[in-house]
Amino acid sequence: MEKKPQYKVIVSDRARQMLAGHIRFLALKSPDAAHKVKNDLINAIRSLHIMPERFPFLEAEFIPPNKYHKMFVEKWYLILYQIKDQKVYVDYIIDCRQDYGWLVRG
Repeated sequence: MEKKPQYKVIVSDRARQMLAGHIRFLALKSPDAAHKVKNDLINAIRSLHIMPERFPFLEAEFIPPNKYHKMFVEKWYLILYQIKDQKVYVDYIIDCRQDYGWLVRG
């Protein structure tokens, strides 16, 4: 049985800061919910080491086509990542309830 190649997952400092900000904000309202969301997001990111191409590309104005894959987690969170060679680069973790227009502009 042939083994599928595994990808190395690299989370950017910006994505780590975004994750920390989301968890801090949620913890003010519900520490239990914050703990669950943190675990769900980390597990989702870790899952990208196998078949990261299973998620579709983000199609948005001002973002080059076929650059970022998008993975939704827990209804509200969007993880944007790129695949280069055998590496997955997680660049953004977005709370879709907040405005993320800055992403398409910057």
